[in-house]
Amino acid sequence: MNIIEILKVIVLGIVEGFTEWLPISSTGHMILVDEIIHLNQPSAFKNMFLVVIQLGAILAVLVLYFDKLNPFSARKKPAQKQATLVLWSKIILACIPAAVIGFLVDDILDEYLMNGYVVAATLILYGVLFIIIENRNQYRSFEVQKVGDISYQTALWIGLFQLLALIPGTSRSGATILGAMILGCSRAASAEFSFFLGIPVMFGASFLKVVKYGLNFTGSQIFYLILGMVVAFVVSVYSIKFLMGYIRQHDFKFFGYYRIVLGAVVLLYFTITAFLG
Repeated sequence: MNIIEILKVIVLGIVEGFTEWLPISSTGHMILVDEIIHLNQPSAFKNMFLVVIQLGAILAVLVLYFDKLNPFSARKKPAQKQATLVLWSKIILACIPAAVIGFLVDDILDEYLMNGYVVAATLILYGVLFIIIENRNQYRSFEVQKVGDISYQTALWIGLFQLLALIPGTSRSGATILGAMILGCSRAASAEFSFFLGIPVMFGASFLKVVKYGLNFTGSQIFYLILGMVVAFVVSVYSIKFLMGYIRQHDFKFFGYYRIVLGAVVLLYFTITAFLG
């Protein structure tokens, strides 16, 4: 094992944990950071690593929302347990479109769309959309205030919005939060449902990447994976708490402006890199 590689893994874990739950595209950040620090591993391992460390971020959701997501809690009354099972059924329903389409097009996306120019374009596009939609929401009263009030039909539509996140740079949380708000969900309900959708989606994506990579890990690669997940978990706890606290007082326009600036930086970086070399 190499101390420099360990530091790189820690940096990637921090970036993953901080950006996964904010609507700013963790993929966009990870691509840019990896271009700068260059994790010294085979490309097949890096592609798998950048997906699988998301499991650490997912564990943060499971820990923070364990009681809300646990249908077997002894503290819950029968009606509350039933409501939790209904919530899970809506989560699973919303995940079906991305699970099916993502499985079919995963290799195509990796080959043709996983590049800096696509990421830059989607960062800027959805940044503009966040600003436009939040300007429209300025005097709007949301019909759905709590995540438990999201209907099956709305959940399925949010799942269809999640398909947009198959394009790198879109941001899974960004696409689902935007979609949920367009459909009449409050910012808090949109963010929470986006968190919950990430659980089966990321477990499925990670399983698919590990199967495709095979189990030919070296000891150091296993260590890097575990370290990346642990760092992503710790940072995700703070990232989720920050976002939920932030949106109680603010809208998402700041993230829209941030996406536009980041998209311009990514575009400039890859343009200069291509020109020089």
